[in-house]
Amino acid sequence: TQEKKDTLRNLGAELRLVPAKPYKDKDNYVKYSGRLAEELKSKNPNGVIWANQFDNIANYKAHKITGQEIWDQTKGKIDGFVCSSGTGGTIAGVSTLLKEKNKNIKIALSDPKGSCLYNYIKHGDLKSEDNSITEGIGSSRITKNFENALIDTAYSIKDKNALLILYEMIEKEGLSLGTSCGINICGAIELA
Repeated sequence: TQEKKDTLRNLGAELRLVPAKPYKDKDNYVKYSGRLAEELKSKNPNGVIWANQFDNIANYKAHKITGQEIWDQTKGKIDGFVCSSGTGGTIAGVSTLLKEKNKNIKIALSDPKGSCLYNYIKHGDLKSEDNSITEGIGSSRITKNFENALIDTAYSIKDKNALLILYEMIEKEGLSLGTSCGINICGAIELA
C-alpha cells in the first residue's frame, strides 16, 4: 500500500519497486532481492544482509518462541491455533511447538483466495482459485519455512467475508484492523 511505502521511505529506506511476477520468473521479488543483495555487497564496505525470510528457517525456529509464549499465556489450555501464511515462519514455528506440547491441538491455515496453500493442504496440489486484495499472506509455493508447518486443516477465505468481519470489529470492538487480520479471524471462527 502507499502507506507502507511512505512509512519505509520516512524511515530512510530506498525502495526499488518491481512488478508482481510469479516465483518461477527470474524477476520475482524474492529472486530480485537476492540478486540485489549480491550486487550491493560489493559496493558496501559495512556488508549487506539478505534475510531471505521465506526460505531462511531461522524464521520458523524463532517462532517456536512465539508458540511457547502462546502456551505459557494460555497456561496450556489451548485447543486450536489458526494462522495465515506469508513466509510460513509463524505457522511453522507455532505449530511445531504447540504440537510438541500437545499433539491434539488443532492447527488450521487461514488462506486468502488466490493463494495455493489451501489446495495444497486439502488436496496436495498447488492450485490457485480466484484472487484477493490482502497483502503479505498467501503463496504460490511451499517455502522452506512452510515445509515445517504441522497443519491439520485449512480454510479458504473470501475477501468479502474478511471485510465484513473487519467492519464488525470496528463497530463492536473499536478495533481497526487490516485484511490479513480479517482472514485470520474468519479462520478462527471456522475452526471454532
